[in-house]
Amino acid sequence: MHNRHDLTDQEWALLEPLLPDRTPRRARPWKDHRRVVDGVLWRTRTGSPWRDLPASYGSWKTVYNRHRRWSADGTWVRVLRELQRGCDLVEDRWVVAVDSTVVRAHHHAAGARHEPPRDVPAAVLATALAEDLTSAMASTPGTVSAVTDDTGGNVE
Repeated sequence: MHNRHDLTDQEWALLEPLLPDRTPRRARPWKDHRRVVDGVLWRTRTGSPWRDLPASYGSWKTVYNRHRRWSADGTWVRVLRELQRGCDLVEDRWVVAVDSTVVRAHHHAAGARHEPPRDVPAAVLATALAEDLTSAMASTPGTVSAVTDDTGGNVE
């Protein structure tokens, strides 16, 4: 283990059966999933560039490629859904509060054109974009929609 923020044995016992099999499809077996997942979590927690991943998590490229592959094939979504099973769900929805004082776009995100990634299937991209748009437009009970409800504030 790298540090106190890595997965505990109890957390890993819940997560391991939800991840893809490590047996090779064409080439050699994948590196240890636990080390890679800890690397993904470290990078997500710190917000650091992939290349700054500590060597104890293995090659940054391996961790990046596995994270990207699992994002594209829906592995992370399946893992999240399975871990959410039986949690405090309200009408099959999670209620999340986001404060704009802590959510910031990276300065590289400002106005840049980009092509959709070639290694992510179009169906996955279309589903992700549709879900983002739907969740942005939907108003859950107990929340205020910035489009239809007057909150007494202003938009800058």
